[in-house]
Amino acid sequence: MSIPFFDHNPAAPKVCGITTSEDALRTIESGAGALGFNFYPASPRSIQSDSDLSWISKLKADYPDIALVAVVVNPDEKLLHLLQAMGCFDAIQFHGDETPEFCVREGGRFPQWIKALRIRSESDLEAVDSFATNFLLLDAAVPGTYGGSGHTIDWNLASGFVKDHPEKRVILAGGLTPENVAEAVQAVRPHAADVASGVESSPGVKDPQKVQSFITAALSA
Repeated sequence: MSIPFFDHNPAAPKVCGITTSEDALRTIESGAGALGFNFYPASPRSIQSDSDLSWISKLKADYPDIALVAVVVNPDEKLLHLLQAMGCFDAIQFHGDETPEFCVREGGRFPQWIKALRIRSESDLEAVDSFATNFLLLDAAVPGTYGGSGHTIDWNLASGFVKDHPEKRVILAGGLTPENVAEAVQAVRPHAADVASGVESSPGVKDPQKVQSFITAALSA
């Protein structure tokens, strides 16, 4: 089935770090194109893989046009098998140190896969061609973290990459907020904007007003 987030360019924003059904529903109602669910245990926005995840499956049944993305960091076979078996994820997002070979092999379990790259300088973009996917997420490179740091990346660097790689669908992340997302989208012209900490009242808890403001600003840019 065709999912607007992957097929429409530009796409409605992706809101990551969703931890409850209530936050998910409010985010969908605000106009998000994709929801990200974090399965990295060290993240303050993580979902325990051994908890009841039926609410995520219900989201896919109720909102089939919304992309559901499983966010992982150097996942093991047990986690990959669980996420695949759930049958509700439209994509897996590799946000760790996964090799191109690993991403191709394990990403093939899902309809789409996204590779997140932590960008500090132009040299960090040299690995892009090694990853056989059109969907790339550009995030800030902050030592000791795998995203969600609240730091922005160099938008000029990201803009140059987007212009030089029209075949890639770039999801811009890193320190985006309701206040700066319109400027970021205008500067970079990404496929979509991605936010986690920038719309929270506390780690893992989304602020409905911030979510709505973020999506409105991103779509109007």
